[in-house]
Amino acid sequence: MNMADIISCFNENAVNVSHSSCSSYSNNACISPSVTPSTQNSVTSVYKTTLSNQKQVLITVTWCKSHSNQGLTITFGEENPLEPSFRLNTNSRFLRKKKGSKVLESQDSKVEVFWDLSKAKYDTGPEPVEGFYVAILVDAEIGLVLGEEDVVKKFKTRTLLAKVSLLSRREHCSGNAVYATKAQFCDSGTWHDILIRCSGENEGLKAPVLSVCIDKKTVIRVKRLQWNFRGNQTIFVDGLLVDLLWDVHNWFFNPASGYAVFMFRTRSGLDSRLWLEEKIAQKDKDRVEFSLLIYACKTTRG
Repeated sequence: MNMADIISCFNENAVNVSHSSCSSYSNNACISPSVTPSTQNSVTSVYKTTLSNQKQVLITVTWCKSHSNQGLTITFGEENPLEPSFRLNTNSRFLRKKKGSKVLESQDSKVEVFWDLSKAKYDTGPEPVEGFYVAILVDAEIGLVLGEEDVVKKFKTRTLLAKVSLLSRREHCSGNAVYATKAQFCDSGTWHDILIRCSGENEGLKAPVLSVCIDKKTVIRVKRLQWNFRGNQTIFVDGLLVDLLWDVHNWFFNPASGYAVFMFRTRSGLDSRLWLEEKIAQKDKDRVEFSLLIYACKTTRG
């Protein structure tokens, strides 16, 4: 079955990002937006690592940033309060904490965290983009390395894990209704630019319009957003079936909360269910899917 057949099987309106049909969409909503993209307040990534004894460990890494503080939190397991956690305040007033190591003990594993953020460079968000490393060792095996991969040479007696999978990424943003990020939908895939934009009356439109773009191609354009505040669309990226869901109800009907949620998640091409429905289904332990959640707070009118 070729890609065109797969698209027609799941959704007659499905969009293939790499397909020429995308050219029928206007790119104007994605190129050179008139407002500055919102700022990330926190980024949380969940990784699954597999030890040599086939034991699987979930590692959750959260980078956060506020007006007066910047920090890093690492937790292990599935929200188990008994598992060890690591917290680091990287505020410039605490330079001594920007490089070091720490041992965390639990009933099941010995966890070691090594980090060097002394020369880290940041973009607009809380996550460093270069000049840093964070290495996590579980039972003397390298479970995860973020940043400079050459740091593994410092652990010559350690074993580098053969497989580390990024399961999910959650971003909290605030500012104008323009949100820009990057995502890799599978371990072997390429990184894609994602832009989410809500255009309004101040841009000459009679009603709000939601545009979602991947690599400068519009894959979703929702008109009369105040009436179509929830919905979903199937897209194809790197040969993967991806469910894209949005919920901007609070932007219009609960401004005190103000959060909108945008969700991307891969699923098997043989599975016709939306990923939200999969919560009640038995899933393969070794099956790896990726999800991206964006929590968007519109603090100013855009």
